[in-house]
Amino acid sequence: MEAKPKLYYFCGRGRMESIRWLLAAAGVEFEEEFLETREQYEKLRKDGRLLFDQVPMVEMDGMLLTQSRAILSYLAAKYNLYGKDLKERLRIDMYTDGTLDLMIMIASVPFKPPEEKEENYALIVKRAKTRYFPVFEKILKDHGEAFLVGNQLSWADIQLLEAILMVEELSPPVLSDFPLLQAFKTRISNIPAIKKFLQPGSQRKPPPDDHYVKVVRDVLKF
Repeated sequence: MEAKPKLYYFCGRGRMESIRWLLAAAGVEFEEEFLETREQYEKLRKDGRLLFDQVPMVEMDGMLLTQSRAILSYLAAKYNLYGKDLKERLRIDMYTDGTLDLMIMIASVPFKPPEEKEENYALIVKRAKTRYFPVFEKILKDHGEAFLVGNQLSWADIQLLEAILMVEELSPPVLSDFPLLQAFKTRISNIPAIKKFLQPGSQRKPPPDDHYVKVVRDVLKF
């Protein structure tokens, strides 16, 4: 029996959350080891398990996978979520890079000084509505299919849904001017494996709180 992938990261979203999403969407069960102390991190590092002394790290298929973009690419290819040819893969890469830019902006705010957070979140919502969501609304209109690339579920669809839900946590009506994205959100959310991941009690992580920020700072010493 093939061993379950094992994820090494903090008990929070960060750069691991998209990896959790991709595994869940593929219907793959996984285990997690949460880093809670500096000693845990140092042991991984000293044992040579972290290629660039960084997490996330995923142990699977007899390998230690590091660098989140590389991990996501591997998972997408392994589980048939990466298009049927190079042109489709290119489009998936462009779309996921775009949503990643937006998601990194959101993920960085909890680590900023309190007086900057509200202004940063407002800027993120504005950029989502003026830079990112209009692009995907147009892609869906021009493509005329249920999914962003080809006519099957891909990494691009999964990560766009993740990004949409993250922005909706900041501004629930953010999709009000994007009817195709509203329909897309409903459609992708109802795919059985994804619907299961969105239910309470799944391995999906909540928005970062002060405890998560403190643990990350204490473990990584920044």
